[in-house]
Amino acid sequence: MNLPKLAVDWLDNRLGIKDLIHQNMGGYLLPRNVNIWYTMGAVLMALFGLQFLTGILLLVYYVPDTEKAFASVTAIMNEVPYGWLFRYLHVVGSNLIIIFMLLHMMSVLFMGSYKRPRELTWVSGFTLLNLGMVFCLTGYLLPWSQLSFWATTVATDAAGAIPFVGDFLVSFLRGGPSVGAATLGRFFALHVMILPLGLMGLVGFHLFCVRRAGISQPPFGKDYKPRTFGPGFEHEHHPDGVPFHPNYTIKDLSMTFFALAALVAISFYAPWIFIPPEALVPADPFVTPEHIKPEWYFLWAYQTLKIFPSKLLGLAAQGAAMTFIALLPFIDRGPERRPFKRPLFLTCYLLGILLFVGLSIWGHFS
Repeated sequence: MNLPKLAVDWLDNRLGIKDLIHQNMGGYLLPRNVNIWYTMGAVLMALFGLQFLTGILLLVYYVPDTEKAFASVTAIMNEVPYGWLFRYLHVVGSNLIIIFMLLHMMSVLFMGSYKRPRELTWVSGFTLLNLGMVFCLTGYLLPWSQLSFWATTVATDAAGAIPFVGDFLVSFLRGGPSVGAATLGRFFALHVMILPLGLMGLVGFHLFCVRRAGISQPPFGKDYKPRTFGPGFEHEHHPDGVPFHPNYTIKDLSMTFFALAALVAISFYAPWIFIPPEALVPADPFVTPEHIKPEWYFLWAYQTLKIFPSKLLGLAAQGAAMTFIALLPFIDRGPERRPFKRPLFLTCYLLGILLFVGLSIWGHFS
């Protein structure tokens, strides 16, 4: 008796599992010229899954207490079997997630895939990027090291520049006038409960938007023509396309394994890239380090605050830039998606990348 086959047949008779699998795998057609940049979503799903797994394993031994947090992390590194590996995978993985999120966003921008009818897909994806950085910020404090303590102090202090509600926001984030036990408790609750729930819900909505609107055709090749949409809903079909499986699942798996190989290589041979020496010293609220800087993905914001004469102007500039990017689909409403047919956009795109990289390098060495 073949029990697995019987179980599959039983489910198929009641839920139509085989037909559902066919619709979303072999029967789901993608554009023939779909490229490797479309695999970023699959890579991020794999990295997020690994983050949840390693996070749960670390949570078994981590103690969210200012007197014990650093010691518990040290014990994970030195005493728990393979604890060092799971921590390195978790730390390096969080940084790779931000890298691949940025690459994903850059590819969507370059190919104009944020345009109608994918406004909600873009907004939810951009929100995911910001949520991912908040995720990293909350997890950054948990080891209670000298670097994490003072970096969190600087980050939360920036909120004080907001008029009228600044002092309240600083006190709310810290749970008091300064970073302490209440701050650790709040960041721990955010990191292990509130943010994961929000992330899963937002990822689900983002995937729903992607699947419902359909995969956008890459705006390249002599046969490409800008597409216009009517006032009603239209799913973008590709009747002459290639099946998602196995044609595209191979690309997804190849890029995912490449990302996992990079994750393992950095974790084994160069974890110091994302774990500097200051992260190996327990927090001391009475000793202020000379040069404390945020993680690399916040360096642009850190340097922006230093450029402007007041923190308020720096925060206003950052807020304006982030709002513009979030609302870009509602601003850039033309049907043309080919990057070289949009010289103004392409110029702003390249200047934006150079500005981000330049401010980050400036912030690192300043």
